[in-house]
Amino acid sequence: MGKFMQKVRDVIKAASGKVLLILLAVVIIAGAQSSFYSVHEDEQAVVTMFGQVQRVDTAGLHFKIPFLQQVHKVDMTTHGVGLGYRVDGAGQNINIDSDAKMITSDFNLINIDFYLEYKVSDPVAYLYNTTEPEMILANEALSCIRATVSNYPVDEVMTTGKGQIQSEIKTMLTKELAEKEIGLQVVNVSVQDSEPPTVEVARAFKAVETARQGRETAINDANKYKNEQIPYAEAEADRIIQAAEADKQSRIAEAEGQAMRFNKMYEEYQKFPLITKKRMFYEAMEDVLPDLKIIITDGNTQTVLPLDSFTGGN
Repeated sequence: MGKFMQKVRDVIKAASGKVLLILLAVVIIAGAQSSFYSVHEDEQAVVTMFGQVQRVDTAGLHFKIPFLQQVHKVDMTTHGVGLGYRVDGAGQNINIDSDAKMITSDFNLINIDFYLEYKVSDPVAYLYNTTEPEMILANEALSCIRATVSNYPVDEVMTTGKGQIQSEIKTMLTKELAEKEIGLQVVNVSVQDSEPPTVEVARAFKAVETARQGRETAINDANKYKNEQIPYAEAEADRIIQAAEADKQSRIAEAEGQAMRFNKMYEEYQKFPLITKKRMFYEAMEDVLPDLKIIITDGNTQTVLPLDSFTGGN
């Protein structure tokens, strides 16, 4: 009996040694497997030990102390969330009135939806500075949206002011997130839809938008007509200027000719003043009285002979 018990003890001892060896091997293998980890291109890994951040690893294969260090992987890709609406199971957008309804600077109500794109900028702050960074982001975004929309009249919110509103919201929200230090950053903010809260007001705003588009069309047509007419008007003006210049030169040449003619006549007058004076008198009379008949007489002749018969006149 004593020998039997001794054999049992030896078997148990040998089995225990093998179990310990197996357990040790399992621990070593598990530790070796947990010592290495890989990080994808769109991730970053925060390594902690006893609750303290040791480092942040980017894409690649990395080593950590097994059982002591912990790895927390963070998705660094861009994500999107709707503000003022939610998407149901069928893919349809359902308005959330409490978030979408806002007041404008001219005290009108409007339903406006935004789509916010964001990503993690600091994985350590994202993991440890707050427990719900996405909720804080959504609340801050809604606050910035309400503050910005309240600075614009309703027609600008629905039409021409969308681009400026988006830019101001992004700037304001970026500043707020930097102050909160929650590890998130804004990528883009865009207006999805904006409409009045009632059907009647919606129709009125559609009519305003149609009128606005008609005005823009009229302005574009007027500019087109102006651009077509300006070259024609410029060409016509150039033609008139050239004609006036030619007329000016003609008048100047005519005046110079008349002046030259007068000078020549004056020179002849100085040579033969009496003859020249008579000739000028006759020419003047011809111009003044073109039908005048000239008769030469010595005052004693009884018969008067008109000069027309000698010159061939009637």
